[in-house]
Amino acid sequence: MSIFHNSTSSTFLLMGVPGLEWAHAWVSIPICCLYLTALSGNTLILFVVLSDPSLHEPMYYFLCILSTSDLGLCKSTLVTVLGIFWLNAQEISLDACLSQMFFNHLFTVIESSVLLAMAFDWFVAISNPLRYSFILTDLKIAQIGTAIITRGMLIIILMVVLLKRLSFYRSHVLHHSYCFHPDVMKLSCTDTRVNSAFGLTVVISTFGIDSVFILLSYILIIHSVLDIASPEERKKAFSTCISHLCAVAIFYVPLISLSFVHRFGKRAPPYVPTLIANIYLLFPP
Repeated sequence: MSIFHNSTSSTFLLMGVPGLEWAHAWVSIPICCLYLTALSGNTLILFVVLSDPSLHEPMYYFLCILSTSDLGLCKSTLVTVLGIFWLNAQEISLDACLSQMFFNHLFTVIESSVLLAMAFDWFVAISNPLRYSFILTDLKIAQIGTAIITRGMLIIILMVVLLKRLSFYRSHVLHHSYCFHPDVMKLSCTDTRVNSAFGLTVVISTFGIDSVFILLSYILIIHSVLDIASPEERKKAFSTCISHLCAVAIFYVPLISLSFVHRFGKRAPPYVPTLIANIYLLFPP
């Protein structure tokens, strides 16, 4: 089998739903609806927050960053996903695949960081409400936002550079309808131990650490809520905590499941990683 090294004319083949190729037109209907829901919902959030001065607070700033990153994630995969289901356009060049993978993983890391920032915001609001506005100033929010984007950029750029140096088979099949790092890495015909180790390091240093600190934040939040004397205030605080935890679960459960399937689910049916990948992509936190 012929191989290529950084050749822009060579292509990968993206997959729809294995075994359901005959039904791609029907499968595209719910996927298109989910895309429209994500795009319209996040756009509406941005419009409402930006147009209402009373919502110019830290929690809503973080919500805007989360909505923007989710819009970016949807747009970075929209063309290839719907192209497969509507036009059977499966081919994607190496550079286009790496570009899509860069934005896909960048926005995912940003979303994870924003969920951590929102957990910290809620902890400060519950545990120290009188100093909330002094702790989370507009300058502090800007610094947190800059740190979130910078961390994501540095990590993902290095991950793409390490992947770019590999040699790949000239034409081979990816298991998703968009480019995903572990999926692309498996198609290399050269040693990928460095890439694999770095990919695992990225997962642990971003999603792993973020999820641990989010869990710790909510443990402290629950402890603070239990100290609230008023039953009504306690009920309101718990309802907000539950909604935040549901958003965190919607984000992390499919993402962690997809990582486990790629690393340990070699005997899983081919449609399983595809299904999990689409859930992770189309169900925003």
